[in-house]
Amino acid sequence: MIHFPNDFLWGTATSSYQIEGGAEADGKGLSIWDEFSHTPGKTAKGQTGDIACDHYHLYKQDVALMAKMGVKAYRFSISWPRVQPDGEGAMNMAGMKFYSDLVDELLANGIEPWVTLYHWDLPLALHQKFDGWLSKKVVDCFGKYASYCFEHLGDRVKNWITLNEPWVVSILGYGQGAMAPGYISQDKPYIAGHHQLLSHAKAVEIYRSKYQSTQQGQIGISNNCDWREPKTGAPKDLEAAQRSLEFFLGWFADPIWLGDYPDVMKKRLGDRLPSFSEEEKKSLLGSSDFFGLNHYTTLFASDVNEREEMESNVHGNGGLFEDQYVKLTADPNWKLTSMKWAIVPWGCKKLLLWIKDRYDNPEVFITENGCSSDDQVIDGKVDDPHRIEFFQGYLSECHKAIQEGSNLSGYFIWSFLDNFEWALGYEKRFGITHVDFDSLERTPKSSAKWFEKVIEENGF
Repeated sequence: MIHFPNDFLWGTATSSYQIEGGAEADGKGLSIWDEFSHTPGKTAKGQTGDIACDHYHLYKQDVALMAKMGVKAYRFSISWPRVQPDGEGAMNMAGMKFYSDLVDELLANGIEPWVTLYHWDLPLALHQKFDGWLSKKVVDCFGKYASYCFEHLGDRVKNWITLNEPWVVSILGYGQGAMAPGYISQDKPYIAGHHQLLSHAKAVEIYRSKYQSTQQGQIGISNNCDWREPKTGAPKDLEAAQRSLEFFLGWFADPIWLGDYPDVMKKRLGDRLPSFSEEEKKSLLGSSDFFGLNHYTTLFASDVNEREEMESNVHGNGGLFEDQYVKLTADPNWKLTSMKWAIVPWGCKKLLLWIKDRYDNPEVFITENGCSSDDQVIDGKVDDPHRIEFFQGYLSECHKAIQEGSNLSGYFIWSFLDNFEWALGYEKRFGITHVDFDSLERTPKSSAKWFEKVIEENGF
């Protein structure tokens, strides 16, 4: 029987553009995802988040579902252009009221709000005026926006996340073109990532100097990372796996926990990697009260001779291949999700212990973990033992990591609702409730009880 600590936090998570809809409701401005999803060929079947799960209008029903399932914490993101349409000027009171009402509804149902300030929906106006995250001017804009949120919600919100997965924004949005704003570049990802880090530091400085002492909350950042297992025990493969982890997680975690970018990035990228001033290093170091981690999968890493063809990097989620020269492969015997992501629970434990050793054992919250599945709804019910098996595996490895010293304090399941899965549209399901996107009605799955079932059967 496995028992997590009594104060271990259990929750579920979503993001604004993926579930809210209300694309232009009550004065909301447009985001880069509004533009990107309406650009032909950018998303599956041309689908958009215009309506999505209509959470903007049905949030009370959604909170009631969470309460019914026994969810203790809910991580959601605020749409920046909903509360500040142009990203620079006055606050949209109607937009802020929505989030204030949502927070009140959560608290009334005994659910602790965890609020992410940025989950990829940058105000389109900032993209058009400054080229988005490629401009340092966005740093002060983000600080002003964050201050609005702290001022109007911080009396009730005690858990803040500045940025969600800046790696994805940088690599997929500014490097590989798969996400908004859709740039393809070898250099822009590192500029975008740099300005996101400075924006994080700016928001934290504002919170700590003006709000934290009275509001008594905590603030951090959520980074994503897949585990990299050395393909063999050869020194070159060991180095390749470490190099891949540093280009992935170290890129955004090292400046916050160690004071600067990883040496391997500075050596390999040279002037292509922006540098921090001494003042900026000081503002970043220690600028997270906890370590937010989004984790989904694992791949083998092996060294690649730089003269070999780029096509050898057959798997995604690797960053810019030419900067790392790491080949990523999967074991053909590993089970896969419907997104073809390998299900490898032991990789989660190894990553947690890597974080423990590298960053002096910070308090960790897994702010996302889950699996996509081609669920079939029959008479309003879904039989999904594969999802139960997934969570049993990953939670067991989380427990093992705690036993080996990891300071893991909480776990958020991705995602609460079947939602708009970015460029993949509505074809991939992560949610624990099924949404009929024609009628927009909520229908709990029969297996919506899997959350309680996994906990009950395993003593979690």
